[in-house]
Amino acid sequence: MTLLAVVQLGRGAVPVDEPVLHADDEGLLRGRAVFETLRVYGGRPFRLDEHLARLAMSAERVGLAAPDQAGFRAAAVEAIEAGGSPDAVLRFLWSPGREGRGEPLGLTLVSPLPKDLDALRERGLTLATVPWAATAMAGAKSTSYAANLAARDTAVERGFDDALLVGLDGVVLESSVSNVWWRVGERLATPTLDLPILRGVTRGAVLELALAAGYEVDEVEAATGDLLAADEAFLTSSVREVMPVVAVDGTTIGTGLPGPAAAALQDALRAAATDA
Repeated sequence: MTLLAVVQLGRGAVPVDEPVLHADDEGLLRGRAVFETLRVYGGRPFRLDEHLARLAMSAERVGLAAPDQAGFRAAAVEAIEAGGSPDAVLRFLWSPGREGRGEPLGLTLVSPLPKDLDALRERGLTLATVPWAATAMAGAKSTSYAANLAARDTAVERGFDDALLVGLDGVVLESSVSNVWWRVGERLATPTLDLPILRGVTRGAVLELALAAGYEVDEVEAATGDLLAADEAFLTSSVREVMPVVAVDGTTIGTGLPGPAAAALQDALRAAATDA
């Protein structure tokens, strides 16, 4: 990840190559920290309030002090300006800080958008199913992300773009960093939040947009076979937005091409983000 700007709460902007994390920070030593990733459109973070609310929820789940939301708001403005790019990736990191000191560390980072998003959207992603045993921290956006990244790496090593996490009972959960959707006719389906998955902010935005567009939306517990039998499938996340899925485990979904619902919802999401 190339950094365009770094802002430390209580300190302000720091040079992007200057170290700001100590070796005894609990986020580094124990993975006991939380984060948020959101997209910036035209210099404005999309759904900032919801991301800060989820940051606070994750912090509570992990047992951290409540994040300084006012501080993060101000840091977001400062970091976006310092980054010099109106369309970028914004990240918040909230850590307990150095072990035993009780002084939390808050960082706001700005980085460029991945360059391959439009190309991936045009061809669609391929996923490989990876068995997934949920932990007590499921649903919290903590920095203990090694298992998710290992699942993604496993899929990539097998020649796919990303992992589709499937519970040990065969229920579809999510991708390594995204929520999962599929369409049958004019009905959309996505795994219910009663499952051990992340409450995606972009998932919520797309749900609203889908209902406004006239789709019926079912939040379900479903097996991989239901996804494979769909007319189309796609993922949603802050950075990827709406990303079509064209195959799972080598089996094509629908026509094997990006579908119309993904395209329409991508356009609607982009319009909502840029008109906000």
